Amino acid sequence: MSIKVSGYATKSAKDALAPYSFTRRDPRDNDVVIEILFCGVCHSDLHQARNDWDNSIYPMVPGHEIIGSVVSVGSKVKLFKIGDNVGVGCMVDSCQHCKPCEQGLEQYCEENPTFTYNAVDRHDKMPLFGGYSEKIIVSDKFVVKIPKGLDLKGAAPLLCAGITTWSPLRHWKVGRGSQVAVIGLGGLGHMALKLARALGADVTLFTRSPGKEKDARRLGAHHVIISTDEKQMTAVKGKLDLIIDTVPDVHDLNPYLPTLSLDGTLVMNGFFGGLDHPALDTSGLILGRKALAGSLIGGIAETQEMLDFCGKHDITADVEVIKIQYINEAYKRMLKSDVKYRFVIDMASLKI
Repeated sequence: MSIKVSGYATKSAKDALAPYSFTRRDPRDNDVVIEILFCGVCHSDLHQARNDWDNSIYPMVPGHEIIGSVVSVGSKVKLFKIGDNVGVGCMVDSCQHCKPCEQGLEQYCEENPTFTYNAVDRHDKMPLFGGYSEKIIVSDKFVVKIPKGLDLKGAAPLLCAGITTWSPLRHWKVGRGSQVAVIGLGGLGHMALKLARALGADVTLFTRSPGKEKDARRLGAHHVIISTDEKQMTAVKGKLDLIIDTVPDVHDLNPYLPTLSLDGTLVMNGFFGGLDHPALDTSGLILGRKALAGSLIGGIAETQEMLDFCGKHDITADVEVIKIQYINEAYKRMLKSDVKYRFVIDMASLKI
């Protein structure tokens, strides 16, 4: 039986988000039906709503940092029960049989993962709508458990900002003694600092803003380097094993390559695409066997691993909780980087 749902949607790239009623697909026997309690506001929600990536489907209900409570489960669901606190991130399905999927890396599915919104269900071809809404229906394979005691509001951004930075930290085996740097202090950057510090790394923040030093240290940075200060940049030449670049806009990568150690890697974690990106001087890579890499969110198993780690270390995002009626103002503030460090919607406000 299909479910009638209220939420907020945009109907074009130029429209504001506004109240919207729609129908969720019929639950299947492996589905979990979730009442949404909180939903984080990711910068990619803004990009998708405004069709910045030229692939938007309207009407669109954004939201892929979802925390909720299970209200029903299908007959084949074994891992979840009514009343469980659970999460849903950027994906709700994948082919489940290609090599990446078999490795638990569904985000790299060779047949393309089914994203939480701005997508079509791969089984019944119905449009998919995100977490700015009352309820969502998701296959049990793409639902994760929220550890007991973890603040639900602060846990919402872990489903995107958290896993997006956790995945490269784990892939490049960051641990005690690792020298890790983060470029940019926003939603992703502040989570990268927290997670790298908790993993035991020596953590540096690269920023252009001297005023961010106090907050960066509170969040986990041992060192803060002003990236426009040539003397400070020279002081860290050849020292870093891994740099996680969380900046979402076009920027020059060349100044950071000399700070990598032999076999060091700079991972692109924030900026996606762009033909007008400054040219890369590859001599900085060749003279030191350095690498420029990319990383996309994370698989479901790694997401659960990250949540369990955060539960153990009491790590959540720094959030500003808002009502859904404030979402358009929140988008304006995001464009100004005026949030520390993630907006989270209290979905109870839908009933106002």
